[in-house]
Amino acid sequence: MNDKFLECGRLWQLGPDWQGQRCGAKTRAGPPCKNPAVTGKARCRMHGGKSTGAKTAEGRARLSALHLQHGRSTTAAKAEAKRRAQVGREIRAELRDIEREAIAGGVLAKDWREMFDPKPDK
Repeated sequence: MNDKFLECGRLWQLGPDWQGQRCGAKTRAGPPCKNPAVTGKARCRMHGGKSTGAKTAEGRARLSALHLQHGRSTTAAKAEAKRRAQVGREIRAELRDIEREAIAGGVLAKDWREMFDPKPDK
């Protein structure tokens, strides 16, 4: 064998200076995987690069149910959180209107909040 052949092969070895795309999936130990990615994919053969994904509706539903860890991120839960936030905003707006009317009518003093939370003397 000649040296030119060996030098050409060194560029394609899977050492730390390899120029190809690495997998990058997070390993159990914490650092990213150092295996080469499957051609045309972002992950290696062990981290899902060979997978084509679920094809049927049943398979997608099973996968979706598998990844559901709790109910906080479901569409219904997000809609309920938005509804509660909107109700809270409406209540706070109504309280501000009542406060303005009470101050304008002379029922409340302008500095009525300081009675409950006085500022410390310097």
